[in-house]
Amino acid sequence: MRRVDCVLWLTTAALAVIAAEPSRPRGIGPEHAKFYKSPDIFNCISNPSVTLSPSQINDDYCDCPDGSDEPGTSACSYLSDLSPSYPSDLSSDNASRSIALPGFYCKNKGHQPGYVPFLSVNDGVCDYELCCDGSDEWAQVGGLKCENKCNEIGKAWRKQDEQRRKSMGVAGQKRKDLVAEAGRLRKQVEDRIQTLNTEIQGSVLKVKSLETALADAERQERGKVVRSTGKGSKIGTLVQMAKDRIEELRESLVEIRGQRDEASARLVELEHLLTTFKAEYNPNFNDEGVKRAVRDWEEYAARDKSTIGDAAHDRDLDEISKPDSETGVIKWSDWEEKEESDVDVLYKIEEYLPTAVRGWVDQKLRDFRVLLIENGILAASSEPGSESKYLTDARDALKAAQEGESKLRNELTGHQDDLKKDYGAEDVFRALKGRCISKDSGEYSYELCWLDKTTQKSKKGGSHTGMGNFVRIDSITVDDDLPPDGKGLGSGVRVALRYEDGQHCWNGPNRSTLVVLACAEQDEVWKITEEEKCVYRMEVGTPAVCDVSGNGKGKAGGPKDEL
Repeated sequence: MRRVDCVLWLTTAALAVIAAEPSRPRGIGPEHAKFYKSPDIFNCISNPSVTLSPSQINDDYCDCPDGSDEPGTSACSYLSDLSPSYPSDLSSDNASRSIALPGFYCKNKGHQPGYVPFLSVNDGVCDYELCCDGSDEWAQVGGLKCENKCNEIGKAWRKQDEQRRKSMGVAGQKRKDLVAEAGRLRKQVEDRIQTLNTEIQGSVLKVKSLETALADAERQERGKVVRSTGKGSKIGTLVQMAKDRIEELRESLVEIRGQRDEASARLVELEHLLTTFKAEYNPNFNDEGVKRAVRDWEEYAARDKSTIGDAAHDRDLDEISKPDSETGVIKWSDWEEKEESDVDVLYKIEEYLPTAVRGWVDQKLRDFRVLLIENGILAASSEPGSESKYLTDARDALKAAQEGESKLRNELTGHQDDLKKDYGAEDVFRALKGRCISKDSGEYSYELCWLDKTTQKSKKGGSHTGMGNFVRIDSITVDDDLPPDGKGLGSGVRVALRYEDGQHCWNGPNRSTLVVLACAEQDEVWKITEEEKCVYRMEVGTPAVCDVSGNGKGKAGGPKDEL
């Protein structure tokens, strides 16, 4: 019994509090209710010097310069800073004539509260997207009655909102994975830089060593005594000319013989065809051309024919066609060898010295020759092709080492520049670099390659059109409505990628693309528009721009239902 009395007392107290609190005028939201509490007087919100009676609120006549006395009608919907002055605000030169309220407030129980533009109040249209309870059409103009659909609309919205929240949670986790991948890739670059520094140090030492080796080789080459080969005697020259001429004739004979054999084979085949034709020919067939061909063949066959070669002749040709090195008819080596002269003996004088003395004499001769060359007394050997293989190998080894060092330094510079590049917050776009996504739109397909390029591809074939090359990461402020499926930019500051200097547009600029990003569960191109001639805008969803909580739409959380 005591418990029942307690409940009755609490209920009575709550009703008393509600009764004591003045109700808000129609169209006023909770955040502006404080301006309408007084039961005796009302001061215009933006112009407190203008006072009205509470009975003038929502009387369908605009008394306040800022329209705050008509929160539930459309009487002040036309107001702006350019509106003319009213008699009530002539005393104030600084009276604000911009609407002070955001619109007509709809409670929308069961869904989200919202504001409808004053121009839409009692306009004969049910604005369920903003005012699902139909309270904006309270006057029922023309007999229109807007039903309260907040329960069903709110239920559908909450279901979509739950899906969006789950999607944003997955997107947030994917972003963490991208950040981890970006960190791993950056670590690879840093490790490669350390390895390259070590390799370059070793390469520098190797180049210095090879430079020293080449200098020694060149010094030894200058000290080498080289006997000129000379041009040879007249007999040697004639022998070489005769040898070349005979080889040329032999090759021609082999070629002509091959052509003869091929022609003989074709002739035998042709005679066989004509013989068969004559044997199967029908003499009763009245065709003068055929008869004439048969007569000509009979005459040809009756004539004596010379024999095209025989076995003995072919054997002779085989023997003639053999190289002299096989037949041994002419031994050219006997004629090409040169007799050793007295001068040749002088060049081989070291061979007659004892082994112990030979090396000492050779080195002294070389040092003496180098001394004469370095002091300009003796000219260095300048004969083409006289450089030794040892010197050539030393020079090639040094060149290869220098090219290897240059390649390592270029790679090092590339990696160092890469670490200085802007890859966005936490280097997240490093993990996406090089990946591509695309979207079909009409007769074209549009491709976005992260931090690389944007491309327009015709579905009918032909060449692709470059829409821009990546330049930098930027940010822009957007103010768009977020669609129910969440695939939109929403409002706030968004990460943007700028792609410029694309293919030149006929009679226009080079193509460029602004890629505006918003949080999404997966990489996806949502929308492509051409804002100006050859200036494109892509709206793209990606987990890369989601914050830690997975909410990348620029809002701390969804608005609460007013229940």
